[in-house]
Amino acid sequence: MMKSLLRTLSAGLLVTVAGLGALQASANVTLKNGHPEVYYVKQGDTLWDISGQFLESPWQWPELWHVNEEIGNPHLIYPGDVIRMVYVDGRPQLQVERGAAAGKETVKMMTDGSLVKLSPQVRELPLDSAIPMIPVSSIQTFLREALVVNKEEASQAPYIIAGSDRRVVYASGDTVYARDPVNKWAELIQSYGVFRVGYQYVDPETREILGIEALKIGTVRTTDQKDDVATFRVIISQEDIRPQDRLFTSREGRMQSTFYPAAPDTKVEARIIRFFDRLHSVARNDVVVVNKGSRDGLRDGHVLEVNQSGERVKDPLSKSMVQLPDTKAGTMVLFRVFEKVSYGLIVQSSLPIRMNDIATNPAGSLPDM
Repeated sequence: MMKSLLRTLSAGLLVTVAGLGALQASANVTLKNGHPEVYYVKQGDTLWDISGQFLESPWQWPELWHVNEEIGNPHLIYPGDVIRMVYVDGRPQLQVERGAAAGKETVKMMTDGSLVKLSPQVRELPLDSAIPMIPVSSIQTFLREALVVNKEEASQAPYIIAGSDRRVVYASGDTVYARDPVNKWAELIQSYGVFRVGYQYVDPETREILGIEALKIGTVRTTDQKDDVATFRVIISQEDIRPQDRLFTSREGRMQSTFYPAAPDTKVEARIIRFFDRLHSVARNDVVVVNKGSRDGLRDGHVLEVNQSGERVKDPLSKSMVQLPDTKAGTMVLFRVFEKVSYGLIVQSSLPIRMNDIATNPAGSLPDM
C-alpha cells in the first residue's frame, strides 16, 4: 500500500483520521473500462467523482495513489492539477502534477516585450481551495447544525422559557430568556446554538434508543444572567424559536473537514433509519442516518455499500413464500459518526434506497472468512 494517501478538504467538522492500515493492501482494485490516461482537475470536482473516472470502486483510490516527493504538500489536489495513470513495474499508479506548468519550463512575456524562462517551482496554495472529498453543499448543514444527544444531555440542557413581549415564537433581533436549573449557568459563555430536540433514533431490531436528534435553528448571544435565568439576544434564526428549545454550545465559525475514504476494518451490517426531506426513498447526494456508530468501529470517511432488501414473494408453483436476495443499490460515505448512529452521504445510487435497507462493507474489502 502507498505510504500516504490523498487528503481532501471540505467545509465542516475537523476530523483527523489515523490508522492508514485500515485500507486493505490486498484489495482487488479494478480499473474502469475506458478510463482516461490524463485528467485535468477543474473547479467543482470532488475526489469521489475523479476517482470514479479511473476506478470501479472510487473508495480504493489510495491503493493506486503515488505521492510525488518533489511536490510541496502532495496530499491536496487543486483545480488546474493534472492526474495521470501510469504503470510502474507493470502495476498502475495515479500521479499528480501541480498545475499546467508542472514538471517543465514555461515562458513569460515581460512588459518590455522580452521573454523570460520560468523554472518549475512549488506553489503555496490555500487549503480551502483544494477540492473536497464529497460535495460540500450536501453535508455542511449536518456538519454545522446537527447533534445527536442522549436522554440525559437533552433533559439537562438549558432551555428557552419566554421572550420579552410574551409572544410564543421568536426570531432574529428578539430578546429571549433561558433557564438552566441543573447547572445554574456555572460556565456561562458568550454564544449558544438553539436546537430543536425531538426525533428519537431507535434500533429497528433491538428497539434500543440510540440517541435523540437535535437540529440547530438559531444562535443567541448572552446579555445578562441572574440566578438560573439568563437573557439572550437572538442573532440568527433559521426557524421560529419557541419555549422548550434547548441551548447547546454554539458551533458557529469556520470549520474544516479532512478525512480519507476507507472500508471498515470489521464486519458491519447497519440499517438506514432516517431520511431528511424525503418520504419514500433517497438517491445520490442525499443524507441518511444508519444505526451504527463509533462503538461499532465506524469512523468518519468509512465507505459502506447499500443493499436494497430483497422482497418476499410467493412461488407460483409451490405457493410457498421465498426471500429474494438483496441487490446493491448504492454507496455511502460516512461524514459524521456519533457513538451509536452515523450520518452518511449517498455518493452513488443505481436503485432507489429505502428505509431499513442494509449498509455493509464494500464487496471484497474484508478477507475471506
